[in-house]
Amino acid sequence: MIPRLPPHAPGMRIGLFGGSFDPPHEGHALVSRLALTRLKLDRLWWIVSPGNPFKNASELPSIGARIAAAKKILRDPRVAFTGFEAEIGARYTCDTLAWLHTHCPGVRFVWIMGADNLLQF
Repeated sequence: MIPRLPPHAPGMRIGLFGGSFDPPHEGHALVSRLALTRLKLDRLWWIVSPGNPFKNASELPSIGARIAAAKKILRDPRVAFTGFEAEIGARYTCDTLAWLHTHCPGVRFVWIMGADNLLQF
């Protein structure tokens, strides 16, 4: 089964902002606004991950709850919030990117991540 993805089309340049977003905060919103502008993105997808190797998964709020909280801090029609990684069973970023490359031909994806994950990436 192919999950429902945010709007996309060949030729688009879409930023992928992955994270657990627990909790989503103004720093995430700022990174999103800067990425849209500076990287000249058509869209930005927040990919709310099902887990985080540095956090206890049983203590994370549901993906739906984290998406709802994210929508409260960032309202921009170019930004979409999705938990599709859980639906495709992706465990690693490379799996997510490979899946998107296969299922979204012609879309140019740009990976966005917070500095808190840079050392482990």
